[in-house]
Amino acid sequence: MGTTPFITVRASRPLSEIEFCAWVAQAVPGDRLEYHRGFLVLDIFPVFSGLSDAARAELSRLGSRAFWAAEQDLVHLVQERVGPDQFAYIAVARPKPKAAAVSLSELLLAEQEAA
Repeated sequence: MGTTPFITVRASRPLSEIEFCAWVAQAVPGDRLEYHRGFLVLDIFPVFSGLSDAARAELSRLGSRAFWAAEQDLVHLVQERVGPDQFAYIAVARPKPKAAAVSLSELLLAEQEAA
């Protein structure tokens, strides 16, 4: 019995928070998504980032959503070094609970109402 290689999907453009949520909802266990490439903490910091304000804000929301998904046990978050000060930020889908009390969309709506 051979092993299955891990394949990471990499978007051809920056992902939005909504696109990340859509991927989480549809991913099967083991699916991998590279949701950012760079140095996330510096890329969202105005002094160091070359991104526009809107792009930094969207990237910050994406990073926060990825962390939230990890806290909800929906994904594992992995960083792979791809070069000096360059990392691939990867979400790996975890098995979804079989008896989920609420759906992902209900969790997202509850979080928005709480904020």
